[in-house]
Amino acid sequence: MGPETQGFLQNCWYVAAWDYELIDGRLLARTILEKPVILYRGDSERVVALDNRCCHRGAKLSNGRREGDDIRCMYHGLKFDPSGKCIQIPGQDNIPKGLGVRSYPIVEKQHLIWIWMGDATKADPSKILDFDYLSDPNWRGKPDYMHYDANYLLIVDNLSDFAHLAFVHAKTLGGSEEYAYKSKPTAIERLDDGFRVERWHFNADKPPFHKKVDRTEGRVDRRNIARMYVPGIFFMETLFAPAGQGAEKGNLAGAKQYRNCQFFTPETKRSTHFFWDYLHDYELSDPNIALSLNKSMIEGFLEDKFIIEGQQQVLDADPNFKMNAIVADAPLAHFRRTLGRLIDAERASLQPAAA
Repeated sequence: MGPETQGFLQNCWYVAAWDYELIDGRLLARTILEKPVILYRGDSERVVALDNRCCHRGAKLSNGRREGDDIRCMYHGLKFDPSGKCIQIPGQDNIPKGLGVRSYPIVEKQHLIWIWMGDATKADPSKILDFDYLSDPNWRGKPDYMHYDANYLLIVDNLSDFAHLAFVHAKTLGGSEEYAYKSKPTAIERLDDGFRVERWHFNADKPPFHKKVDRTEGRVDRRNIARMYVPGIFFMETLFAPAGQGAEKGNLAGAKQYRNCQFFTPETKRSTHFFWDYLHDYELSDPNIALSLNKSMIEGFLEDKFIIEGQQQVLDADPNFKMNAIVADAPLAHFRRTLGRLIDAERASLQPAAA
């Protein structure tokens, strides 16, 4: 078992929430990288992230009361500003210097709330990936959230491997077992921050999820371009074009496209926050397309969830169980090695210099 399975990369941006999860003054309690966090939007519209434990007696601040941009613990009334500093103790005029809770850097971008769990001095917003489709009016989706009782790397493994589509998702996202036998990667790129895989399937039946929203007749040529980034961010471009018209050469007449974005944030070593959206670029005035796609994706993700949570149970029962690789595992093996090197380097930088 490599370092990627033993801990988390700390100095990077993780998705903490969708913006819609903080509407109506909600105090959102969420464990991230095994640390308790409270998230909320203040009256100034600023999003705040603090350690979800009052520094006095450890009561949850998420059980407290928001006051403007501040939060008050409703156990003994200590009040904290967005920086985490204690600014009021009822019945006590003197506030000890340094009394407070940890605050976390937050960036709100493209409807996502990003959090930095590591060294705050290294939190560079320019390192947050762009996914322009999330804020582009030419694309429509329905953002959503799911929770997995499994390590986030098992979800990364699942998305690194298109071969499972034919068997796990034969009646939802894949279409048939033919996909496993006849579609092959046309390009696999091993990158410093993850990988890129392109895969074509020619003259195929439409998969069920696409057939529900595309009533045109005929078979299709299907292309998926998947990009996985460390520590666990997945983007995929999907194209369905009329079979045989030359989409692989750039003829996209009549094509329908999708953009899939998925973000995996470790809750603990055995549980994961899963944020996602599946966007389309056609018939944007019809809200039922986004609703249908959202429902289809949930059906598919629940199929994955059943397999992946079962894997976690097997690994918990026998930590010495060893997985064996096949050819389809090349991208996920590269990803795990890449992540492991980054975690090793981060840990080494924190070690005191040798005497």
